[in-house]
Amino acid sequence: MNLSEKSKQHVDSCRFCWMCHHICPIGNATGHERSTARARALGISLVNRNAIDLSEIMDNIYECCTCGACVHTCVTGWDPVMFTKETRLQAALEGKLPSYINTLVDNCLDKGNAYGKTEICEKLAEAAKAHAKKTDTLLLLGTDARYMVCEQAVKAIRVLEKANVEFSVLADEPASGAQLDFLIGAADEAKQQMAAAADVMNAYDTVVIYDPNDAKVIKRIYKEYGVDVSAKTVTFTSYVAELIKNGDLKTTNTEKTVVYQDPYQLSRDLEETEEPREIIKAFATLNEMLLNRDETVWAGNLLMAEYMPAVMNEVAARRIFNAKSIGATALVTACVSEYASLKKAEQTDVEILSIEDLILG
Repeated sequence: MNLSEKSKQHVDSCRFCWMCHHICPIGNATGHERSTARARALGISLVNRNAIDLSEIMDNIYECCTCGACVHTCVTGWDPVMFTKETRLQAALEGKLPSYINTLVDNCLDKGNAYGKTEICEKLAEAAKAHAKKTDTLLLLGTDARYMVCEQAVKAIRVLEKANVEFSVLADEPASGAQLDFLIGAADEAKQQMAAAADVMNAYDTVVIYDPNDAKVIKRIYKEYGVDVSAKTVTFTSYVAELIKNGDLKTTNTEKTVVYQDPYQLSRDLEETEEPREIIKAFATLNEMLLNRDETVWAGNLLMAEYMPAVMNEVAARRIFNAKSIGATALVTACVSEYASLKKAEQTDVEILSIEDLILG
């Protein structure tokens, strides 16, 4: 397998190390050693040494959610996410992707989203139509919100309307490339999709990015892949926090007491932790999870639920249990995909809210 020398070094350093063993959300949910970063490194090292074929470890390679908890925890600086993504790319190049991943990749290429959806819901279509006029500001909703959780996309629009912001919403929004980057890494197809999205975004002065996963990819991964965005890009949470600070978005205390689920894309990748808290404190009393900010624990997503739904349900349930353990009765998240994952958990003890839910009441 043609991995970079840097990745090979990280693989050989990680394969017998248990330092991040306790922090992997997938490993904790499955209870399987094979789900951890250490096991992935061991499998990849066996492929590198021609002991097994790459196809034998690919199910395990796609158990990684790329949340970076292992990278954050490692005091010696090793990066399992890096070699996991390189392995996915190599599998794509060698034609050894699992069939269920090939389906998701084909959907991304053919339909612009991994779910194979072609239509947005009627309410979102109506809301987007009201903002079809070209302005200086684009609200980029993302594939998860548009196709899988459209009611939250509508709420994001309503929040900006409440603040009297002039903004545009695209009826035919381009994919950011985030899903392809997760599935096949730095492949040409992913870079081409990113470049096409950048061309659209560059027609605006400011792009407000609703989904933290898109924000991470646009603000960080694009630069790594040489994709240029000349527009000012801001996260939805930082933009809304500024609207509150400037008095453009009026606040009303809901008298709720909540905890906040930090999306790792904001807290670890973009180092944005306080802006969402500023929003929440304007509408509710905020208590903290035991693991918060850059120590956050991932709560699941929609993309991985396409091929491992039971594990995603367990990941979400464990995070809700974390909230219940400190007596929380309401949990707020700023990530539409985590919101959907948490809402699917079968429980009635903790109310699941989005930032938009809190603002709109």
